[in-house]
This record gives sequence, C-alpha cells and structure tokens, in this order.
Amino acid sequence: MKEQLNKLKAKSEDYKGHQLSLFEHTEDVYHSIIKFAQYLNVDVEICKKGAVLHDMGKAHPWFQESLKGIRPEKAYRHELGSLFFLPLFPKEEWDVLIELVVSHHKSIQNDPSNRGILDLLKEDEEFIDWHLEGWEIWSKETALIWKEFDIEYRDISEDEAREAFDYVLDFCESIDFGVSAWKGILMGADHIASAMVDNTELSLERMFKTPDLRFYNTTHPLYPISEIPPSEKKHTLCVAPTGAGKTNFMMKRTKGRVFYTLPFQASINAMLHRIGKDLRADNPELDLRVQHSASKVVRRGTDFETELQGKVGASITILTPHQLAGLIFGLKGYEAQLLDVKGCDIILDEVHTYNRASQAIVLKLIEVLKGLGCRIHVGTATIPTKLYEEILKRLGEDTYEVSFNDETLSSYDRHTIHKVDDFEATFPILQKAIKAKQKVLVICNRVANAQQMYTTLSELYPDVDTMLVHSKFKKGERNQKEQDLIDHYNTMEEACIVVSTQIVEVSLDISFDIMVTEVAPLDALIQRLGRVHRKRVASSLDAKTRIHKPIYVIAPPEDEKEALPYELKILDRTYEMLPNDAILHQTSMQEKIDYVYPEVDLMDIDTHCIFKSDQSINIEKLCSNTKSTFIELLEIDSVKVILESEVSQYEKANYEEKMLMEIPASTYHVSDCAQLETGARPFVIPDRAYSELGLNTKMINDDNNRYGSNFI
Repeated sequence: MKEQLNKLKAKSEDYKGHQLSLFEHTEDVYHSIIKFAQYLNVDVEICKKGAVLHDMGKAHPWFQESLKGIRPEKAYRHELGSLFFLPLFPKEEWDVLIELVVSHHKSIQNDPSNRGILDLLKEDEEFIDWHLEGWEIWSKETALIWKEFDIEYRDISEDEAREAFDYVLDFCESIDFGVSAWKGILMGADHIASAMVDNTELSLERMFKTPDLRFYNTTHPLYPISEIPPSEKKHTLCVAPTGAGKTNFMMKRTKGRVFYTLPFQASINAMLHRIGKDLRADNPELDLRVQHSASKVVRRGTDFETELQGKVGASITILTPHQLAGLIFGLKGYEAQLLDVKGCDIILDEVHTYNRASQAIVLKLIEVLKGLGCRIHVGTATIPTKLYEEILKRLGEDTYEVSFNDETLSSYDRHTIHKVDDFEATFPILQKAIKAKQKVLVICNRVANAQQMYTTLSELYPDVDTMLVHSKFKKGERNQKEQDLIDHYNTMEEACIVVSTQIVEVSLDISFDIMVTEVAPLDALIQRLGRVHRKRVASSLDAKTRIHKPIYVIAPPEDEKEALPYELKILDRTYEMLPNDAILHQTSMQEKIDYVYPEVDLMDIDTHCIFKSDQSINIEKLCSNTKSTFIELLEIDSVKVILESEVSQYEKANYEEKMLMEIPASTYHVSDCAQLETGARPFVIPDRAYSELGLNTKMINDDNNRYGSNFI
C-alpha cells in the first residue's frame, strides 16, 4: 500500500538521494496550509482541498519522465493538469480552488516564461490536448492519494475534464485587477512545505507565534531611552544617537510577530545573533529567521525575474526593506508576503541611511503597511527635518514621537573630528595607534578602495592582525569575517586593523579606538562614528570625565565619478559642516543634517507600485511583476555568482551548503555569464575573479575565462 501511495514522484532526487513522492509533498502542503489558514482565520476546509489538488497534475507521464531528465515533447505545466480534477469538487467551490492552484508557479498571463495559462492558450489553442494526453490512464493513478485525504475519488471522463478546463479558461479571461489572498495562502503553504524538507528545524508548531519580549522591559540609568514612559499610541517615530538603545526600545513597543528591517547584510547577521541571545531564555523554541539569500533572480532572455522565497510564519524575521518591498511592487510571491505581514509589528531601523530611491520605497511601505493594519516603528540616529515630516505625515496622529533633550544628547558626545587630505596623511597617526595597542577601523566607500587599502596596510604592518571585510566575499567567508569582527577584533587587547566598507555602519555592536574613513553623507558618517567608543560608562554622563576618541575624515574627491556611490555635492556639504580638530556635538547634529539635506527630493515611484495613492490596485489578479524595474530602481546587488571550479560541488550541495558558496553581484556584471538551473540560480564566473581580497568584478567578463559559453 505504502509503495503504491508513493509511486508518483513530486521532486527530483535531493542531495541525500531521496526522491520526494507526490503524496509526501501533498501531505506537507496539507498540514502547512491548515496552519496558515487557521492563523489567517479563513476557510480551512477549502484550503485543505486546494492543497490536495494543487500538484496532482504531476501524475502526468510527461512530468514523471522530466524528473528523470527526459524533456517532454511540449511545454507541460503540472498546475494546469491539476485543474482537470475539478469535477471531484462541488461547482460552487471551483472559483476559490482555481485561485488557489492556477498561478501558484506562473502568472496567468504575460509570465516571463510565457508558460502562464493564457500565454499557452495564445501560443497554441491545442495545448489542452497534450495536457490531457493519456488522461484516462494517469488520472486513475492518483486515486489512492485522494482517498488518503478523505476526498471521494471517481473516474472523470476526458470530456468532463475538458469542460472543467474550459471553465478555468473563462474564469482566468474574466480576471480583473486585484490581489488574490487564496493564491497567497497556497504559495505560502507550498514554500513552508518545501522548506521543511530542507530544514528539519522548521516546525509547524513553532510558526505564527508571538514572541515573548519581556527581556526588553528593563531600565538602566546609562540608557535614558529605557526610562521613557510607555504609550498606547500605535506607531513609533524614534530619533536617538547610535548606541542609545533604540533597538531595545522599539522591540519593547511591539505587540505581535515582528519584521525587523535593516539596510545592510552585516547588520542583519549581527542582529540575528543579538536577538537570538537576548530571547533564548524566554523563548527556547523561538522561530527567528533571517531573510537574505531568499530571493532568486532568474534570467528570461535579456530580462530578469525575481522569485521571493521567504517563508511565512516566523515569530521574528530580520530582513532588508528591499526584500519587504516585494509586496508593493507586486513581485512573484507578494501575495503570501502580504498575508504574512498583515497586522504584525514592522520595525524600520536606521531609515536615514537609505538613498533617494530607497527612501521613497520606505515611505511607500509605510503607507501600504499601515493599510494592512501593521504597527510601524521607525528608528533613526539622524534624519533631515523634511524626511521626518514626510514619515510622520504617513504614520498619522497615532504615533509616539521619541527624542532626547539637549542635556541627554550632550552625554553622547564621544568623538573628536580631524580633517585630512588623504589616507597617506594618516599613516603616522596609525603608527602611533598601533604602538599604543589600539584597535583601528578603516572604512572606505567602495569595495575596490577597501581592497587597495587593505593591501597597503598589510604591507606596512605585516605583524599586525589585519582583516578585510566587505560584501563581495562568498557568504561562508563573509559570515566568518563578521563573526571574527565581533568576537575577535572587537575584543582584542593588542593592536589590530580592520578595513571595511559601509557594511559595518549599522547595528554592529563593535567598539574600536580610532577610525580613518572616507567622507560619507553626514547621516551615514554619524553611523560610522557609532563603531568607535560605542560603549556607555558612568563617566559618559559627566562632561568633566567624558572621553572623546579620534576620527580622521578624508576629504571628498574632486569629480563625481570618484564620489560614487554618493553624490559629490552631499559629500562636499558634509565635509564643510564637520568641525576640525574639535568635538562633534550631538546638539548640533540637526542643524548640520538640515544643511546637508535642505530639501528631501522624493522619487515618485507610484508608477512602479501596485498599490496607488488613490487606494486603487494596479496589477491583474493572479499575476506578478518581473524583477527588471526593481533592479533599475534600487541599483543594488541582485544576483548570486559562484566560481567555475565549484559548479559540480554546488550542484550536489544542499540548500545551506549552496548558500555558503554564493557571492553577491549585480546583473550588469553577469549579463554574459552562464546561469545554473539549481539553488539560487547563480551565474558562473572565472576563478581568477576571486581571491583573498574577495570578488574583483573587473575580471568577471574575461572572455578567456568564460565557463560554458553554450551552457544555457
């Protein structure tokens, strides 16, 4: 009986050699959708039926052969084959079942693969015939599976199946603009089920639970923000210096499941460890997740499509706003993401660090999340007055505004600023710091600059423990570097040097003795300063005993190209407003930040968003948008690459092992590279483009080192 039940397969063999059967996968989705539907308080019974129906089309011989590497004669979509079984259900349930099933992999039309149901109809009206080929035989092979889920099975004639499919086509052709919650439920459950196969620690029992955050209900005289009285207001807008305790304060303000957003991967990884450590005692079974390599970018011809692979249901999810923004752009999987965040607490931390496009996205997110009933908590160290006003306008009157008075702000004066012309001017200063056994932090604005500076300093001080960290390392190496930064270099009592990019700016709990940094926009620069002399001590409260550590700021370049990724005029204004050989006073920061940003030039992204300012929805139901616009808008690293020598290893690896080999890159650099069909769909680059310094993007497109030019 069990052998017959597991005869039909749902997946190819995994890295352990197990081939998941159709029954096993259906059972996983069945239990997952029950959990999701109960959390959302929707009709559980119809969701259970959708779970059983959703992949039944995989029983088709063409699909079964494809799992063995045999390509079918024509394009076969298993989710469409599943809909031939609609006659097993009452007619009044068909509309919901269609929404649950028909587009859980592809948009119903204008899908980048041209494999949506209406795309196939346009391409060849006879596609129904080959989807039905052999129906009288393969449909009967599903009988045992239906019965296992208490669904009465009967033989369905080919004519009856065809009539049902005609109903599906009529339904899809009549679809209007809107968002399908039913599709989101099925996709969310399907993702949970797939994740449970790869991750045995993911348990349905732990999902959709509100975390116990009593850890943050404490006060301390060194952290005045901890003594601010509570408020019943729904939202939060908190402005406080780096190291003041904003994270604890905003966590204390939450009431439900939490989505915590931060701008950089290093800060996300650090926050994962920090929150995990904070909450372990009160939440031994806490479902705490990071969403970082969850997005797949797939090339479709000359275009790129995204697949949002974040799994629903975590008690606390740590991610970037760009990942959360999928729901406002209508990217693939947005329906499940929308249901997951609905009514939850959203922390938007360090919003001042974002560029013009990202600020516009954050403001739009606030609008949409507020409409979803979310409690929104915005935290920032410094913020232009105009941007503050825009955020407050969107949050509304039900917002708890939190800031410090001048006396409290003065207690956070920790740094003396010294302006210098170039890095070479700081070499004698670094020599003295090293002799004094101080910890030195050097921050560059670009990866190439950091790589060059690391090489120079390593040659100058070969006996000093020196590390380079930036975003262009393999994830496994970068994880180790970030951990070493916190556990080793941050705690050293001997001299050390860490060379980094801006990835260390935000929410990394490290405290160095001296910094040399390229000038950055004032708001970002203030964040960098928070990595030096970070720890509060009793002497910080008294101006007579307060210690100020040195920060050396390199003058801005002369041309706009060298200033990238920042605007030269912003760097010039910042440098102009900095004191020289003097203390940087916190009480002067608002005046300085408003000088650097006299206006907030908000980018109009409404044309890209599916939720319009007039409350209308600009996306067809059961459809999603592609990645291309999103990439152009954000100008962020969007794809993964792996080395040519690691292709075989990557293809055999499990999910976690694959992730450790991946390196972030932009679509611009890999447009001519081969792309694998597994994992995060990484692009393959020559080995010579990677060294102990990390990725060298200039060497990716070396024609003499191109992997598999005919691979795709």
